[in-house]
Amino acid sequence: MLAYSTISHLGLITLLFGLDTPLSAVAGVFHIINHAIFKASLFMAAGVVDHECGTRDMRRVNGMMRYMPITATLAIVAAASMAGVPLLNGFVSKEMFFAETVNHPALTEVNWLLPLFSTIAGVLAVAYSSRFIHDIFFNGSPVNLPKVPHEPPRWMRLPIEILVVLCLLLGILPGWSVGPILAAAAAATLQAPLPEYKLAVWHGFNQPLVMSLLAMVGGMLVYALRAPLFAWNDKRRERSALSIFERLLDKISHYASRTLEIIDNGSVQRYCALLFVFILLFGVFAWSGSTPANPSKNIEMPGVDALLAFSILAVSAFGATVFHRHRLLAIVLLGVSGLVVTIIFVQFSAPDLALTQLAVEAGTILLMLLVLYYFPKNPLPERFSARQFRDALIALCVGGGLGLVSWKMLGTPFETISGFYIDQAVPGGGGTNVVNVILVDFRGFDTLGEITVLAMVALGAHVLLDGLVMKAPERDVEGRKWAEETHPLFLSMMMRPLLPLALTVSVFVFMRGHNVPGGGFVAGLITGVALIMQYLANGIGATHALMPRRPERLLSFGLLAASGIGLSSLFFGMPFLTSAHGHLDLPLIGSLELATAMVFDLGVYVVVVTVVLSVLSLLGRLSLRAIKESGDH
Repeated sequence: MLAYSTISHLGLITLLFGLDTPLSAVAGVFHIINHAIFKASLFMAAGVVDHECGTRDMRRVNGMMRYMPITATLAIVAAASMAGVPLLNGFVSKEMFFAETVNHPALTEVNWLLPLFSTIAGVLAVAYSSRFIHDIFFNGSPVNLPKVPHEPPRWMRLPIEILVVLCLLLGILPGWSVGPILAAAAAATLQAPLPEYKLAVWHGFNQPLVMSLLAMVGGMLVYALRAPLFAWNDKRRERSALSIFERLLDKISHYASRTLEIIDNGSVQRYCALLFVFILLFGVFAWSGSTPANPSKNIEMPGVDALLAFSILAVSAFGATVFHRHRLLAIVLLGVSGLVVTIIFVQFSAPDLALTQLAVEAGTILLMLLVLYYFPKNPLPERFSARQFRDALIALCVGGGLGLVSWKMLGTPFETISGFYIDQAVPGGGGTNVVNVILVDFRGFDTLGEITVLAMVALGAHVLLDGLVMKAPERDVEGRKWAEETHPLFLSMMMRPLLPLALTVSVFVFMRGHNVPGGGFVAGLITGVALIMQYLANGIGATHALMPRRPERLLSFGLLAASGIGLSSLFFGMPFLTSAHGHLDLPLIGSLELATAMVFDLGVYVVVVTVVLSVLSLLGRLSLRAIKESGDH
């Protein structure tokens, strides 16, 4: 019973802190102190009774007032403090608790609700305190005790006496006894100046006092009516709070599992459909609450070249969608779409984006061609179904919605901050390539996060593909033996001299990136494309020496290079990732511009190259392992 009463008072303390006012936090700290005092004495009294009687079963431990009157008196005072009887410490903090529940600012419309439930909590506290006092120290005689009880030794009762004296002292003279301790603890809790409050037994005849009187009378009345309450409890079906909670938890788990089975069924198609429907619904909601755009004032009509590029883009995208089962044709059409986007970036004077888009397209298309061999040779045709109609409808709605968003965005007046970056690129970042300065300086933290995510993706791909390497079967999904590494001689001869040329271009693009279009990301993609081409032309054997055996080390080096140069700025009293730049005069060479952002860019370069190499090497090892296991080599 004392353990459950502890749960009850902890609930009241949690409610006090949940009221979220400075004074409620003070009351919560005060009740923690008072609860520690009277509850510790009660638990010690229970230990004394258990020690002297040989049991703590309340159905057998009765009438202890005759056998241990001093211990009984001490326990009764502590239990009265738990009930909130005046002149005891529990009453003072309970009064503060009741006062905080009256007219709470967040419950102005239902300001009676919180005081009502607080009074009910007070009623229950008085009821279980009365049961503790009556059932143990009165209520007849003991029942079959293992031994005859008597007063414990004085040293065993001494801690209870000290705590009960504190209950009286804090209840009669709260400001003098506990005031300084409460102020220090409450100030540490609030981390702010303390509100005005007064620790006193009497605050006048007010609503908290009425709530205390109702709790006292109601609690004694509830305990007086315990016989019919117990009889009613015995007749009803066994249903405790624990069983209700477990039953509710089982139902929630059951419905959560059913919902998960509907949503998470392993179908990527369904995942995409749910995602796009969600985006579509929120897009419609946002669009309905916005003002209409007037694009005629801000959007110029496209020219013939723009219409031609749009037509090529639309045809290639439509063709890739319709002929997606013809994989090679679909990949070619996807490459056409990417090249058109690259031309659009060139048209809008974005050479950095065009270079990146071109390198990404080349690398992606080559990797897709590389993994085509691992797919079934002849995919089964699928008849037009309701699911395909659903997906087509979702795709049209989402595509049209994005078109409308772009139309409205282009037709809405806006202010740009590009002027700030253009003005500050040289004095603030030491480079004339504004895009690169933004990536490695002004918004270097974003770039650091992006390459961190890229490194995590590389590690995930490494784990997945490494598992496939260990479990590579003798034949593929079509029953074909894995092909030997045979490559056209002319292609092999042509690609080998192109590798040093591509690497030279990569270094050139990397070194010039801070002032003209280029940078670590584009250079890394160029290196990756060159290595993929070498693999396609010569096989994994010819490029095996270039493949990283421990990609996590290279990824760690790239991330440490990017973050380490950023941390070095802290030693100079500057914020994280603050770059420095200047010029170094060398004999015969002249002035050489240096910037710490190049080290950051080097980290980006290493991460990008490692991602491509790790995926490429594992795909090659998968082929080699399958070849060796099949007995061909």
